[in-house]
Amino acid sequence: MKHLLPALPYDITALEPHIDAQTMALHHGKHHAGYVANLNAALEALPELRERPATWLLRNLTQVPAAARETVRNNAGGHVNHSMFWRAMSASSGGAPAGPLAEALRRDFGGVGKFRAEFDAAGAKLFGSGWVWLAKTRGDAGRLVVLTTAGHDNPLMLDMTPILVNDLWEHAYYLQHQNRRLAYLEGWWSVVNWREAERLFAAGDAATDTSRVDAGGTLLAV
Repeated sequence: MKHLLPALPYDITALEPHIDAQTMALHHGKHHAGYVANLNAALEALPELRERPATWLLRNLTQVPAAARETVRNNAGGHVNHSMFWRAMSASSGGAPAGPLAEALRRDFGGVGKFRAEFDAAGAKLFGSGWVWLAKTRGDAGRLVVLTTAGHDNPLMLDMTPILVNDLWEHAYYLQHQNRRLAYLEGWWSVVNWREAERLFAAGDAATDTSRVDAGGTLLAV
């Protein structure tokens, strides 16, 4: 099984003016494509792992031979995180969450506005490259938390369910925003796909149990 670069779920111009077309083209067609190619190359010598979903590889890194572990971690993470990131945005979204996710945000953060402020603050403070997440802890009593990860690590590796993600690598925003990461973070809410976040929240722990990314970039349970 070859890991595949998912198609963007919208045109590269669709998120303007918040994310420019040049950034989208380079980000998806060069950076994400590179992670997919490097992951497939790393697995060529590991036939026992070729059929494993990228999400499984992240959750079971101890089963990856030590010589290939860092390469698999970085590139499987880059593939999974970017696949989720594209679907975390939509040209027809923005607005606010609804239903159980909105209720959980009120319970755990005091409301959507307070959650957004905490999310932006965490993203602005992260030193170096990484990601900022809304994630759910495991189990029936799971709570929503904001966390950041370095490199291409993912809350799956901490046994959490990722709900929403923003990319903090400079290639995600530097052509348009230069060093103004906070401006990028604040503008990003205009294109957030709350329906996708609601879907992942509703799926709960099932979204992380032996999950995979399909050809369209959707995180699925199998």
